[in-house]
Amino acid sequence: MSGHDIPIQLLDGGSIDVQHHDQMNAMDTAMNLDDVDVDLFGDSVMVDTALDGLSAPRPMPSKHLRQRLDDLRTHGCHQAIAWSRQGTIASITKDGRSVEFRFLRCRPEDAGWELSEPYLYSPAIIPMHTTAGPIVHLAWSTTTPTPELAVVDAVGRITILSLTIHLNRPFITRKWDADPVDDLHAVVGCYWLPLLNPRQFGVMYGPAVWVQPEDAKTPGDGLYKYESSYTKPTGPNHPNTNKSALVSITTNGLLRLMFQNNNTRLEETAIELESITSSDDLITHAALCNDKNALLIALATASKQLRIVKATISWGNDKPAEKQAHPQNAAITASISEQHVAVAPLLQHDSNDPVLDDSMSQLSHIEFLPSIPKDKNLQAHHNPVVLTVRSHLPAEGASLYEQEPTSVIDRWEVVSEQPQTLHPAFAQLNTGNSMTNPNSMTRLRKLDAVVIPKIVVSVQVMYLGKVVCFAFSDGTIQYRDRVTMMELFNEQNVHRVLSPHDVGFQYVNDTPCLQVAFSPTNCSYVQISEDWDIKWNSMRYTLTDANTALQTAQQSAVMAALTLALSSAITTSINFDDILALARPYSDNPQFAASWVKDLVNLLKLNFDFSDEGHYDSLVRSPLFQISLSILNHMGFRGEFRPRPFEGKLSFLILQMRNFIVLVSLSLNAPKSLGISPLDEAEVVEVLVGCVTWAHTLIGWMVDCLFDLADDPAFISILKEQKRFPDLANFLRARGDVSLHLLCCSSARGFIMAACRRLAHLEGMSNRAIRYWEASRPKTENNDGSGGGGGGKVLPDSLYFAYRKMQRATSSSLIKVQELNEVLQGFAQDVRTAYQASLSRRQSGNNQAQQQHPSPQQNKNQPQQQQNAEDQFIKKAQAHCELDMLLGANPPPCFREVLLKFFTQTLPVFKSHVDPAKLYFANYEVLEIEENPRILAARKARRKYIDVFTKREIQFPTSSGDARGGGGSSGGGSAAAAPAGGGAGAGGEDDGKRGGITGAGEGQTPSQNTLAPGGGISIKIELGTGSTPNLKGVSTPAGGGGGGGNAKTAGGSNAAAVGANAANGGVGGGGGANINSNGTAENTSNQWRRCVRCTAVMEDFPGNHYRAGFTFVMAQQRKCMCGAWWALVPKTTGGEGATEGW
Repeated sequence: MSGHDIPIQLLDGGSIDVQHHDQMNAMDTAMNLDDVDVDLFGDSVMVDTALDGLSAPRPMPSKHLRQRLDDLRTHGCHQAIAWSRQGTIASITKDGRSVEFRFLRCRPEDAGWELSEPYLYSPAIIPMHTTAGPIVHLAWSTTTPTPELAVVDAVGRITILSLTIHLNRPFITRKWDADPVDDLHAVVGCYWLPLLNPRQFGVMYGPAVWVQPEDAKTPGDGLYKYESSYTKPTGPNHPNTNKSALVSITTNGLLRLMFQNNNTRLEETAIELESITSSDDLITHAALCNDKNALLIALATASKQLRIVKATISWGNDKPAEKQAHPQNAAITASISEQHVAVAPLLQHDSNDPVLDDSMSQLSHIEFLPSIPKDKNLQAHHNPVVLTVRSHLPAEGASLYEQEPTSVIDRWEVVSEQPQTLHPAFAQLNTGNSMTNPNSMTRLRKLDAVVIPKIVVSVQVMYLGKVVCFAFSDGTIQYRDRVTMMELFNEQNVHRVLSPHDVGFQYVNDTPCLQVAFSPTNCSYVQISEDWDIKWNSMRYTLTDANTALQTAQQSAVMAALTLALSSAITTSINFDDILALARPYSDNPQFAASWVKDLVNLLKLNFDFSDEGHYDSLVRSPLFQISLSILNHMGFRGEFRPRPFEGKLSFLILQMRNFIVLVSLSLNAPKSLGISPLDEAEVVEVLVGCVTWAHTLIGWMVDCLFDLADDPAFISILKEQKRFPDLANFLRARGDVSLHLLCCSSARGFIMAACRRLAHLEGMSNRAIRYWEASRPKTENNDGSGGGGGGKVLPDSLYFAYRKMQRATSSSLIKVQELNEVLQGFAQDVRTAYQASLSRRQSGNNQAQQQHPSPQQNKNQPQQQQNAEDQFIKKAQAHCELDMLLGANPPPCFREVLLKFFTQTLPVFKSHVDPAKLYFANYEVLEIEENPRILAARKARRKYIDVFTKREIQFPTSSGDARGGGGSSGGGSAAAAPAGGGAGAGGEDDGKRGGITGAGEGQTPSQNTLAPGGGISIKIELGTGSTPNLKGVSTPAGGGGGGGNAKTAGGSNAAAVGANAANGGVGGGGGANINSNGTAENTSNQWRRCVRCTAVMEDFPGNHYRAGFTFVMAQQRKCMCGAWWALVPKTTGGEGATEGW
């Protein structure tokens, strides 16, 4: 009797064979087993299919994964994808010859988030040696304003790129041409020193603990109380707060330190860590970390040894390392000292370590985890830990049932043992030599290994070193506690929230991959798939459907998780666009964004009350205020050419006003080191003309809306009836009118008042400049009738005509800004009085209710204490009211009488000096807040956008032949830039004269300083501690500059130039600009900037086309008005790397 074997898989992975005889075939036929499941007696049975998946064959490891693991075992530093704190995703191309840049972007069509197309960095800029290997490693620095990228090839040559403005256009700051081409110099460890933190402690917010009061009526009544943990930053750091330094370790044991000196020159120093005498001494992997102002280094050698080295970096300062601080202009001299502290064998098998084959002895990853505090007291610390990963893949052709992919995580604790103190009795045995206690000893203590039946492809440390994240080749992610190595975030825990995983967010698109890079916020990651495609995987809320509204408890938990993630990102100044992507599905909830921002403000203890401000400097300088408005603006963005909701419209206008004030203020108050005022250049004045027109349009629109409200009987009745006043916000939302909130919010009102003052100053400056030109022109013609160069210094015609347009824009406004400023000042005073009267009465009532019988000493101090308590109560209450109004809530009850007085007394008087008909029929399309579907459809059909820099209309081209900008720095002006009631800009005269004036601050008259014709400008930009560069070293060398371009004037070809890499200290030369008839440069670039968050558009003016003043003003626009970064995209909608709307 013949038979065959049937393998049956067991739960433990084994199998047995069962003989199946041919005599059973007759029974199969008689009982018809193909249609029904039966038992031995022919009865139907229930079949459990839960274990069906266990018998499904698992896929064999691919050749790409095997090659990836071989590369990791060869030596360290094989990270082909990296995500910067700024938001740029850099990746190596499949052939290893180039670097691609991507970023997260908001889709203009529907405001959803996606990964951008790759923007290739030309391999010609990174020169490749004929005998060198491919690019193998990428590492981002921790600097935020100007992130730097280290590009390392297979033989250890290093190129450093810098991204100053755009997320996808780097500038090279160090070339690898001088690096040796030698395998012994291959980089096995790479580390950027953290930035010098001026704060004494670093903070991480979390966890959020659910607290339910005792008198709660339902289980859902409660709130989240946010805790925080702290860490003390340690060195070594670059002595300047805005610079980092690159530390690399080579195969032959050389430690190299590359740093930028204060003169922007890149310098290097090195020290030998190991003496290589044989191939067993070669270093295969290295990891570094900061700990107690020293650099701890873990070295893995070819002889399977783990060595710990402590390196100390001195920056030429005698002060202690933790207090090093160099002057900004002092030279830096770096030196390194090293000390070997411990050594141990890498292979120390324990009971958890599987014995498979020789491949398990080879490392694939090594990480050095620094010490972390055990509690909030920051006294006791967990010791540093060296973590290594050894991975095993089944041999090709082997069955996965016999062997499975395995990763072993080994850990060594770096223990410093204090020496034992000798008993005093031993002093009696002293023979005359001095007795000294031995120094402390450091040893490596092996911890229990962790075995995971998967292949680790990435290791990431997060949450201030408390959590270690492992990414596997099957696309899954696993979080483990750094101390216990217990798995975290694998179950829902809404009562103690630390991560979005605790409230129901999970990664759902698990696809096999070769490499993984996490975002700066650790809320998403990008991966390289086996076909080398780059994919972005973001968390998704899995407890409800995307279209289902959250319940109250779920929304509170989600909001707590997002608030914790966002607060940590803000305090560390990193990009948080992927957090906005997590919150994007809840943008349809009108209360979600407002509640989210309110929780954030309360957690960070922000104060948005500017009622008592005089000049509103703190309002303009507050980055957290801009971030809060940016969140509201994004959550209220529904897509381009679509109406904005109430909060979105309000935040959008406030952000636009802030950007206008910053631009005008920087133009008026440029640093003296620049050597020239930006207002001496026609290009800058042309930009300000468009901004002035926009500001006047906004003021006119707001006044027109206030007039409409005053003429509405329903609105006046709400103000007159106290019971109906709480319905005011709903009434305004129904109308879509934010003008009243612009008036009531102290922040928005402060921006409008500041704009009025700057508009008045620009009007006076343009009048003085025109009078000066008209007075100086006849003298020059009389002294030099031939038009030669023997006359006095006058304004060039291009600058004169620019100021003429400025004068028309300011004088033709429908609203007199001086009168409006007086009205707003009176309203602000009434608001302060109302706050003081209302809140003082409320506080006095609370004091009387809580009054007790005080002692004589308490009676003596009671008036002062009550006054202090009253002031604190008023400030806190005012801040609460101002925040609510900023989020679109109803004004406080004390505003009712103030508003009634304003609309019934003040506004009618002001209206008598204005023509309401002109305001009603004026064109407000430049404000981009139109809600009329017909107008929006027309703009969409024309593809018309408003440049956020010049505030002029530009057209999105539909083909490469239509790549042009509308407006920009046009000397002749445009009808779109002309104010209501004014004509188009006049054309300029062509006399070929060049010159300039040096403008002063407010109230000063321009002087007669000029630039020499044809003189080039050499500019060196030195980055300060903030986000705006300081331009220094301006000079005018003879014969500088350079021609090129279409020069339509005599002096047009002598355009002063600033290089494209001026922000990195480079000097630009050459022209290349097209000079129009007025002598102003036109933008000929076929690319433009687009904000990755709000999708705003801005022309990209190449730096080598313009002079120092315009370059300085442009440098302040390194970020969009919403605080997000720019991406440089082609103007055409077709072609590689460009999509519709980008």
